[in-house]
Amino acid sequence: MQTQLVIKSSVRYRIPLFALLVMGAGCSNGEGLSSDLEISSAGLPTSPANEVGMSEEGLARIRPAMQAYVDSGRLAGVMTMVARNGRVVHWESVGMRDIESGDSLQPDDLFRIYSMTKPITSVAVMILVEQGMLSLDDRLSEFIPEFANVTVLTDSGEHAAPARPITVEHLLTHTSGLTYGFRGDTPVDRLYLESGFLSAANGLDDFVARLAELPLLATPGSRWNYSVSTDVLGRVVEIASGQPFDVFVTERILTPLQMDDTGFWVPPEKRSRFMANYGLVDGNLVSSDSPNDGTFTRPPGWLSGGHGLVSTASDYIRFAQMLLNGGHLADVEILQPETVQIMTTNRLPESLVPIDISEPLAFGFGLGVAVLVEEDETPQPDNDGSYFWGGAATTHFWTDPEADLIALVWTQFQPVGLYPIHSEFRSLVYEALQ
Repeated sequence: MQTQLVIKSSVRYRIPLFALLVMGAGCSNGEGLSSDLEISSAGLPTSPANEVGMSEEGLARIRPAMQAYVDSGRLAGVMTMVARNGRVVHWESVGMRDIESGDSLQPDDLFRIYSMTKPITSVAVMILVEQGMLSLDDRLSEFIPEFANVTVLTDSGEHAAPARPITVEHLLTHTSGLTYGFRGDTPVDRLYLESGFLSAANGLDDFVARLAELPLLATPGSRWNYSVSTDVLGRVVEIASGQPFDVFVTERILTPLQMDDTGFWVPPEKRSRFMANYGLVDGNLVSSDSPNDGTFTRPPGWLSGGHGLVSTASDYIRFAQMLLNGGHLADVEILQPETVQIMTTNRLPESLVPIDISEPLAFGFGLGVAVLVEEDETPQPDNDGSYFWGGAATTHFWTDPEADLIALVWTQFQPVGLYPIHSEFRSLVYEALQ
């Protein structure tokens, strides 16, 4: 058996499976997963908690903890989900989908997952890597020539040539030198905001063309900086595959995994399940994006691989279970186990770890997800090798391969990180392990 995964070469070649195993590749065996594609409304088979080594009493503590956020007026509604050994053991919602209409939140409601789009886009990239249509060492300029002459804006205000070009791996690991504009206050961030390209772009081709006119924050590979890198990868997927980004994602990931409610906008027939997005105004929850006529109720101006998808928990847990299984879900193979192992292993040098993501634990970064690399003295029982990511409207998932565990806690509230809901939920889940 061989794989076409290219790890560190601009020349595409085959690496034997045993070589990848020597390098540390491996996979979860996915024990307990249903052997066919028949799914429950939860997205995966369901099970009593005690049959997969979890406590019903422990899981029962999740609901009142989440309800407290609603009762105190901090959040409109919260949805939580836990799966172990490939089976859902907890799936609940509390609070409201839409305060104005009085609709209660249901477990199968639709959420803006924002940056939880990034792992899906990263899988799309790795599908092409496996097929030999991309290499992690490929220069971005091979696909988007406008980036051939990109410069770095130095501290002295001068434009200098970067020490090395942006590669596909730099984009996957957020070490490309790109930024977001709204997360920092550097001269480059200010140029991003002044350009307005994030809202003005008309199509992915226009998006990357506008972006390539702006300087880099740092030489690629020298700094971890959360950025539009994954959005650029959406355009790379289009060019390498010859398909529109949404078509490729749908045909190669969403449809095979039966993620039928996941897409780049919410059609009219599904809007009754779409949660309103909220923020605080004078201490009160106020809708910041309507589920009836807001941002995600129409096709976007450009397809964002970094923050563009809407999904349900039952859809996303199938995606997460596919990763935990080493790239397959039942008889559907999306990636090879070696590829998933590489994606979910820290790829950053020691000098760039831990990454700055306001977490109490030390995380590095793989190819599309943050990876736990070291536990500190905080009472969090995550195992090294756990990985996670979240979204700007306070959606969060994490996967613990050692415990064969997946957990999601979702709401629709900005700014993300205002409340410790992720860490509180995580502690409750681990306390329920037997």
